[in-house]
Formats: sequence, structure tokens, C-alpha cells
Amino acid sequence: MTENRIGGRIDAVVHMSFAVLMVASGVRYVMRHSPADNLWTVVLAAMVCVLYAVTAVLAQHRQPWIPWMFALVAAWSALVIAAPSFAWCSFALFFLSRTAFRGWAAYVAGGATAAATAVGLFRMSGGSDVAMLLGPLAAGALLTLIYDKIERDAALQRRLVDEVTEAQDRLAASERAAGVAAERERVSREIHDTVTQGLASSLLLLEAAQRSWPDAGAQDEVRKAGILLRQNLADTRSLVHELSAPGLETGPLPEALEQAAQQYLDGVRLQITGEPRPVPGEVRHALLRVTQSAAANIKLHAGTTRASLTLGYLPDAVTLDVFDDGRGFDPAAVPAPSERGGYGLRAMRQRVEQLGGVFSVESSPGEGTIIAAQLPLPPSPPLPVSLADHPEANAQETP
Repeated sequence: MTENRIGGRIDAVVHMSFAVLMVASGVRYVMRHSPADNLWTVVLAAMVCVLYAVTAVLAQHRQPWIPWMFALVAAWSALVIAAPSFAWCSFALFFLSRTAFRGWAAYVAGGATAAATAVGLFRMSGGSDVAMLLGPLAAGALLTLIYDKIERDAALQRRLVDEVTEAQDRLAASERAAGVAAERERVSREIHDTVTQGLASSLLLLEAAQRSWPDAGAQDEVRKAGILLRQNLADTRSLVHELSAPGLETGPLPEALEQAAQQYLDGVRLQITGEPRPVPGEVRHALLRVTQSAAANIKLHAGTTRASLTLGYLPDAVTLDVFDDGRGFDPAAVPAPSERGGYGLRAMRQRVEQLGGVFSVESSPGEGTIIAAQLPLPPSPPLPVSLADHPEANAQETP
């Protein structure tokens, strides 16, 4: 759009220059020649003006105008040879011809304009001034080189702009694809840490109730399964609306972690080290999901219902250790994720590492398991120094 506006302004300047030079040249010619000589020259000049105006209008409206340009160059050549006073108008005609034609046709039209001007000026000098002959030819060659350079630079600039635009489009497309992939991965972790784990635990409870039915303990297993299923229904609704765990995203962090673990385990012991302080929302959310996923894994695989949580506050980080005394496993032998499961540890690790944290698993068969996560925290703001704490505050003035 900017390039079109600049081109339109240049065309307007060229057309205005042609009109001014034609009027000035016509006045000069009429004043220096007799009325008998003026008639046919003025008629030819008027014809050139009409052809120029028609060509300029057709060019502006993108209509077929090349035949009109040929007629204009021919009429102009006749006019400038017959009346060299109009030679100054050749500059505007040169630029118009370069706009009309491309390739060899542009060089022919420009060369014809320069040659006609040279012949007219050389004729006006009585054939004695060689500079009148060579000047227009040299000026035409120089203008041709300059115009070619401008066209090459403009073409290069357009090509670079197109390449940059294409690169930006590809980058935007890749960013959208990466965003979609990241969002799918995030949603899969949310579903795994809430709905999938809860449904698996509910299934275990129902299977245990089925095996012990109709004993009294079966009713307790069914009751626990119902609680988990209701919780999973709430989690599913929360994922649809805001992808957060209801009841866990507010309140103190230690109590929320303990509540998240108690959804799957009966015996949960919580220990806090360091000075508790608020943590960012994304860190809190990651700790909650790690706790839920770890507790669900303990329920499904460890063969125990007891676990201990240790929440530690460091100067620049917060740590979470989830320990169980179950059957343990070999972390190096964990199968790859599949339709049967295997996403828990990978999802926990991704959550922590995406926030710049460190995730580790320590376990061996028969020795229990420790899942550890450390997430960085922004530095705490410095405490305000009260006037009473300043060493000079208690100094008293002696008389």
C-alpha cells in the first residue's frame, strides 16, 4: 500500500512536469516563430498532449494503453524534430515509456525518445554543435542505467519483503502447531493426574468389593469407590471449565497437598520444613498434581496405603518428597507409556521440568519409593527495616 502511494506521487509529479514544460515550450515556440509555422506545430503539440493524457489515464486505471504509448512516442519524435523547443519534455516522456514497457521494448521506446531529442537539438544548432547530438543520447543512457538500478533494488526489496512475510507465516504456523501440541500434552497430564488415576483407584475398590461381597467390608469399599467417582466427576467438570482441582487451588498449600493425597491413601503423614510462605500459582498447581499422581501410583502399585509427605521451604525453592514403604520397583525398568498406563512418572517429570525444577525417583524392589521434586521460587521481598531496629534509633541525646 505504501509503495503504491509513493508510485502515485511520483507519477503525479511527472505528469505535472510534462504539463508545465509543454506550456512553457509552446509559449517559447510561438513567440519565436511566425504564425504560419505555428499552426501545424501547435496542432502536433496538442495531439501529443492528448495522447499523453489518454495514456496516463489508461495506465492509472490499469487499462490497455501500450498501443497509445507507441502512438505517443511516434508523435513526440515528429514534434521534437520539427520543433526542438519541446525537447525538455522528453524527460517526462522517458519515465512514462519506462512505466509502459518492460525488457527490450522499454529500451527501444527510451532510445527513440533520446534519439529524437538529439536529432531535434542538433538540427536546431544548424548541425554544428556535436554536444547537442551527444548530450541527449548520454543523458538517455544515464537515465536508463539509473532506472534499471532502481527497478532492480525495488524488485529485490519486494522479494525480501515476500520472503520475510512467508517466514513470518511459517513461524506463526509452527508456533500455533507447537502451542496445540503443548496444550494437548498439558490436557493429557491433567486428565491422567485426575480422572484416569481416580477411575483406576475406583476400579480397584469395586473389584475388592466384588471379591468380598456380601461381607460388611464390601460396603465400605463401594462407599469409597463412590466418593472417588464423585470426585472424578467434579475434576472432569473442572477440567472442562478451568482445568483446576476444585477445593485444592485455594487455602494453605500443606493442607491442600494432604487433602490431595488422602483422595487415594488412608494413612498420610505431612511434615513441613522451613518457613512457609506463598508460592506462585503454577508452582502450587504442579505440586498438587505431583502429589495426586504419586499417591495414585502408591495406591495402584506399591501395595500399601500409607505415605509421608515432606514439604520444604528453601530460600529460593520449594521441595516435595513423597515416600512410601511399599514394594518398590526398578526405575530403569519402567515400561514405555502405552494404553495400559505408564504416563504418571513422565507427566510428573514434565510438570516439574517445564517450570525449571528438578524431578527424581529413588526406588528399588522391596525398599519403597521416594519421589522428589524441587521447584524454583522468586526471591522473597526484603523485610522493611523499622526505625526501632536501627542501631541509631535507640541513641539518646545527652545534655
